[in-house]
Amino acid sequence: MNPYQYFYSPQQFDPYTYYDYNYSQQPGPNDYERQPALERRVTQLERQFQVQKTELDRQNREIGRQNREITRLNKEIGRLNQEISRLNQNDERHTRRLNRLNQRLRAVENRLNIPFTATDGDF
Repeated sequence: MNPYQYFYSPQQFDPYTYYDYNYSQQPGPNDYERQPALERRVTQLERQFQVQKTELDRQNREIGRQNREITRLNKEIGRLNQEISRLNQNDERHTRRLNRLNQRLRAVENRLNIPFTATDGDF
């Protein structure tokens, strides 16, 4: 073949067979040397994972406990709000009653010509 021919290339190769030939899956001498280091790293990562998992489990239990405490406190707050509402209603009824009594007292004072004197206890 003419070396000056246009399509001539002395290094023609199929890239797939070149890769398979030069980078085979068979372990080389360096792979056996790296295996103990890789096993140590895997063991280290497994221990680290276990420590993190234990810590996450502990945190999840604490969050569950806090959620139960929040639920209990919310129920207590709801009960206190109901009690406050009931007391406010009683207070409103009592205030209306005192206002009516005060109006009746002023009406009686006016009929009897008793002068009204405001004191701290009057409404």
